Amino acid sequence: MRMNFKAMVGAALVSVASIGTATAQTETQLIGRDVLFGNPERASVQISHDGSMLSWLAPVNGVLNVWVAPVDNLDAAKAVTSDTSRGVRNYFWAYTNDQIVYLQDTGGDENWRVYATDIKTGETKDLTPFDGVQAQINNVSRKHPGEILVGLNNRNPQFHDLYRVNLRTGEMTMAQENPGMINGGFVAGFVSDDDYAVRLAQTFTQDGGTEVLTMRDGEWASLVKAGPEDSLTTAALGIDLSGRHAYMFDSLDRDTAALITIDLETGEKALIADHPLADAGGVMIHPTRQTVQAVSFNYERVNWRILDRSIERDLRYLRTVADGDINVTSRSLDDSNWIIAYTMDTGPVRYYLYDRDAQKATFLFTNRSALEGLPLAEMKPVVIEARDGLKLVNYYTLPVGSDTNGDGTPEQPLPMVLLVHGGPWGRDSWGYNGLHQWLSNRGYAVMSVNFRGSTGFGKEFVNAADGEWAGAMHDDLIDSVMWAVDQGIADESRVAIMGGSYGGYATLVGLTFTPEFFACGVDIVGPSNLVTLLETIPPYWAAVAEMFRNRVGDLSTEDGRAFLVERSPITHVDAITKPLLIGQGANDPRVKQAESDQIVEAMQQKNIPVTYVLFPDEGHGFARPENNQSFFAVTETFLAEHLGGRYEPIGDDFEGSSITVPVGADEIPGVSGALGGQ
Repeated sequence: MRMNFKAMVGAALVSVASIGTATAQTETQLIGRDVLFGNPERASVQISHDGSMLSWLAPVNGVLNVWVAPVDNLDAAKAVTSDTSRGVRNYFWAYTNDQIVYLQDTGGDENWRVYATDIKTGETKDLTPFDGVQAQINNVSRKHPGEILVGLNNRNPQFHDLYRVNLRTGEMTMAQENPGMINGGFVAGFVSDDDYAVRLAQTFTQDGGTEVLTMRDGEWASLVKAGPEDSLTTAALGIDLSGRHAYMFDSLDRDTAALITIDLETGEKALIADHPLADAGGVMIHPTRQTVQAVSFNYERVNWRILDRSIERDLRYLRTVADGDINVTSRSLDDSNWIIAYTMDTGPVRYYLYDRDAQKATFLFTNRSALEGLPLAEMKPVVIEARDGLKLVNYYTLPVGSDTNGDGTPEQPLPMVLLVHGGPWGRDSWGYNGLHQWLSNRGYAVMSVNFRGSTGFGKEFVNAADGEWAGAMHDDLIDSVMWAVDQGIADESRVAIMGGSYGGYATLVGLTFTPEFFACGVDIVGPSNLVTLLETIPPYWAAVAEMFRNRVGDLSTEDGRAFLVERSPITHVDAITKPLLIGQGANDPRVKQAESDQIVEAMQQKNIPVTYVLFPDEGHGFARPENNQSFFAVTETFLAEHLGGRYEPIGDDFEGSSITVPVGADEIPGVSGALGGQ
C-alpha cells in the first residue's frame, strides 16, 4: 500500500501525540476495528415454530445470510439464503416451518422487497418484484401458514395498501386499500387480526395529533383521539385472541405511556402495566393465547414486570444462568422451547436454548467470540440535570485502566467523544456498544446523551423538544459535556461531537452554533438544511408530515420557514472553524446526498477545510461491514489527529469497500495513500 510523504509525516505526528495521552492506556491491548465492526459470527437466533430447527445470521463469503440447523445438531448447519451484496438483516420463520422470509433493499434505498426461501430446496422467490416500491410486513398468522400480509405503495407512493401474499406462488390479493385520509387524518398504518381482517387504522391528524379508528360494519369509527402532545406515546399494537380488544400504548391522562387494552365496541380501557419514569417498551405475548405475560420498562436499565405467574419460575431460573439483561427472542409455538439472549456491556451477546419442561438452558454461542477475553470497558448510567432541571439519562464509558479506584472518574481528565443518537425520536440504552468500546479503547471518554425528544421517558420529555432543534436539545448536549468536565472526566479543550442522522445534524449545529466548544466533529448522514430536508422526505412519510410540522417547524408559513432557515447549520457555515468529517450514503432516501453536498460546497466556496466521504452503495447509514470499517478507519485517524488518542493505521481497511473521498482526502493523514492502494 502506498502512502505519500505528507501522509507519512502526519501519521508519525499523530502517533507521537498519542504517546503522551493517558499513561493508563499504554498497556491496554489495541482492539482491531475488524473485531469491533466486522460481521458478527452469529446473530438474530430464532427457533422454528415447530421447535425442530434453529436459524441465525452468519457470513457466507463475508456477507450475512440465514443459516439453519436441526435443534439437536448445530454441526449440520447450512446457509439457505444466498445474498451477495448488503447481507440479510431482517428475517423470520414462516408458519410452514420450511420457509425463511426476509427483506432486502438495493444499495440502502429502503425500497424493501420480501423474499421467501425454501430451506430444503434453497429456492428463493421474490414475492414483491416491483421497482421503486417499498414493502412492509403487516402480519404473519399461524392460522394462515402459507400467506403473509404485506403493505405495498405500488398504487400510490404515499400510502401502503395491504395484500395477502402466497409464500409459494407470490400471488397477491388486495386485503385493504389505503384511502389516504380518514376523518381528515393521513393514514399511517393498519392493524389486522389473526384472520388478516383489518381491524384498526392509525392516522396523523392535521394538528400533529393521532387517531386510532376501528372498523365497525364496514365503516371507520373513532376509537382513540390524541392531540399532538400524545402523538409519539400513543399507538395501537395488536388484537387479542377474542378479537374484541386491542392492545395499545397510551399516554392520555398520564405522562408515561402505559400498556392498556381497549374494548373495540365500547372504547373502555383497562390498564395492564405502567411506570412513573419510563414508557412501556417490550412486550412478551404468549405465542397462541396472545395474552401479555410480561412488559419491559427501560429507564437506566431494562426491567421486566411479570404479569403471568406461569413464567415466573422460568425468568427466576434464567436470571441465574448468565449475567446481563435477559431477552426472550424467539419461542416455539407449543411454548416448550425459548431462545434467550443475554446482553451485557463488557462482552458479546450470549445465546441459550431454554427447555421449559426440564428448566434447563443450554449455551449455544456468542455473537462475537473474538470479543471474549478482550479489555472491554464498563458502560455507566448517570442521570444529569439540564440547566432547566430536566433529568437526562445518559451513559458514559471510560478507558480501561483510567479509573484505578473505581469511583467513575479517571485519574486525569480525558479527551472525550460526545455521541449523539439519531431520530431524534429514539434513545440510547445500556449494553454492549461497539462505538463506546472502540473509542474508549483509543483513550477517549465517551458520552451518549438522551437529550429532550428522546423516547421512552414520557410525553413531557418528548414534547420538551418541540421547536428546539438547535435550541434546548443542543443545550442538553452542552450541559452533559459540562457535567463531565465538572466531574473531572473530560478535558474541556478536547471534546469531539459525532453522530448519525439527527446526530449528524447535531454535529453540524455544534460546529456552527457553538463553534468554540468542540475540537472537531464527525457528521454521518446529517441534514444541513431543515428546509430542504422537509421538502424531500420520502413520499410514504406523508402521514407523519404534520408531526414534523408541529415538532420541527412549519414550511408552509413565512415565519415557520424563516425559523427553519435560522436553525439550519448551512445558514451559519461561516462560523465553522474546527475540523469536520462528513460521511454520506448516495442512496439515502431520508437525508438525501444533497444535504451533505450543499454544506461541503458552501465550505469550499469559503475556503473552509472539510473531508467528505461518500459511499455509492449505501443509504441512511452504512450496512456493509467493509464500508463501516473504512469509514471508521478514517474517523479514527481524524480523531487521533485532533484529540490526541491512540489509533490503528488504516492498513487494508479500504479493501472491499466502495469508499470515495470527493473532497479533503489530504486533510486526514493516510487517506490519500489508502485510496491510491485500492
